[in-house]
Amino acid sequence: MPSVLDRSALEQSPLADLHLLANELGVDGFRRLRKPELVDAIVARQSDEPVAAVAEADTEERPEERSDDDEPRRGRRGRRGGRGRARGRDEDGERPPAADEAPAPSNGGGGGGERTVEGVVELLANGSGFLRLSPPEESDEDVYISAAQVKRCELVSGDRVAGPLRPARRSERFPSLVRVDTINGKPADEVAEGTRFEDLPVAWPSERIRLGSSDPTVKAIEWLTPFGKGSRVVIAGPPRSGKSEALRRLGEALAARGGVELTVVLAGARPEEIAEWNPAPSTALSVAASAEAQAQAIESAIEQGRRVAARGGDAVVLIDGFAYVSEGAARRALSAGRNLASGGSLTVVATASAPVGGETTVVALDAEAAALGSFPALSLKDSGTLRPELLVGEAGAQAIRAARAGGPFEPPAEPEPEPEPAPAPAAKKPAAKKPAAKKPAAAKKKPAAKKPAAAKKKSAKKPAA
Repeated sequence: MPSVLDRSALEQSPLADLHLLANELGVDGFRRLRKPELVDAIVARQSDEPVAAVAEADTEERPEERSDDDEPRRGRRGRRGGRGRARGRDEDGERPPAADEAPAPSNGGGGGGERTVEGVVELLANGSGFLRLSPPEESDEDVYISAAQVKRCELVSGDRVAGPLRPARRSERFPSLVRVDTINGKPADEVAEGTRFEDLPVAWPSERIRLGSSDPTVKAIEWLTPFGKGSRVVIAGPPRSGKSEALRRLGEALAARGGVELTVVLAGARPEEIAEWNPAPSTALSVAASAEAQAQAIESAIEQGRRVAARGGDAVVLIDGFAYVSEGAARRALSAGRNLASGGSLTVVATASAPVGGETTVVALDAEAAALGSFPALSLKDSGTLRPELLVGEAGAQAIRAARAGGPFEPPAEPEPEPEPAPAPAAKKPAAKKPAAKKPAAAKKKPAAKKPAAAKKKSAKKPAA
């Protein structure tokens, strides 16, 4: 089976990651091995070679370590929190195997009888995840994926992954994934070695994100400041102009439409605002959180969006907001938004007190109008979209320019090329009825004209004879 755990990658991995892998593979006594020996043991386990002999040979050379192996170490851990903490670390893959778990490989952790499973990845907040075998429902048959495997294979929620599993050991609730063989039907090593997101060719956003909302603010944003898949959008305005409210309404419209991988990050939000959000934010930090913590939460969401886009998906990250992070962190997050020419997109929509720089769409809010009751309200003079004709057509772009000049705005008809070809097949169907209409007509004339005539002639001749 293909595997991404080659020797060179293992030798470059930190010792902590090697310990996690050895624990998942069921290598006995891995904490007593030096790094080169640990790499050999992991490679041997993957190729189904006996590993216990490696550990035993090493312990024979160092009997003094064997004498105070498990029991003293477990005692020391117990003073820091006891076996309860060890159980709490099971799902993080960091719990060292106890002495009574030595026979674990005989339960199926290695050997030729590996059972292969396939499911959908669901990531957890701590970086690890689960392979849901009956998505989206959880079950006792789900398989645990360690944080090291998630990071190494750059897994994201929604990936379909296949690989062998190791049955749960004592005090473990779930079986563990031994390695990742395939990701979305492709070998894991090919996916891991794919082109970096930053190196993929980029195109201007050309597919408008349709919101279809009756909310007046959302409708105004959709037509007066349109944005598409891969746009970089900043909702800008002074305090109390309605930036957070406008973003929340956009989030509700996007969640209702579907079709994109939506992630919401609230960085420096008020507790009352967090409770109002639907869908619920993936990360919500209050104003008490440090700028570093907020920047890290934003970067984590952007990184997940990059992975989705690089694999051909469409990701949208909503960020509220850039007010409490550094200018550099805001620029890095916003610049990640792009439409990939080969497929996939990452759309970033964030709030800020002023445009950050590099936006494709700026939604400027009018504080004076908000104070008068129009909340939130757009400032057309300061708003705008680059290349709007690619999103709403030339007629739509002209209507936007007319509205910015002070004229009335009338949204043009949807510039959709898709519905136009639909009448063409319907127009061809009546033409197929013409031959069917001629046949019955011909059938009626021939028998109706000949049979009565023949009957009259015969009846006329017989009396004459």
